[in-house]
Amino acid sequence: MTTFDNRKDTAEKKFAHDAELQFKASARRNKLLGQWVAGQLGLSGAEADAYAKSVVMADFEEAGDEDVFRKIAKDLATGKVEVSEHVIRRTMDELMAKAIAEIQAGT
Repeated sequence: MTTFDNRKDTAEKKFAHDAELQFKASARRNKLLGQWVAGQLGLSGAEADAYAKSVVMADFEEAGDEDVFRKIAKDLATGKVEVSEHVIRRTMDELMAKAIAEIQAGT
């Protein structure tokens, strides 16, 4: 193999690794977000776990975070829990940072 081929293979492996970490971080963030919203809605135990799973599944509707945002914003409104768009998006960002830190720490 040439040096160019080695660099190409290394870049492809890094891209695949980064994409896998991003997927894992998003899934973990969505689970944490689901648990947060469940708490806002007064859910606990199995109901909270089921809700958190539904938030994770909502992320498969389309690319990006808007599908998750729409779901939780709608659910909070339906539950008559007033949380601003700013607070929801800030919480999403904070929980993404937490999810990445947990993955990097191996927890």
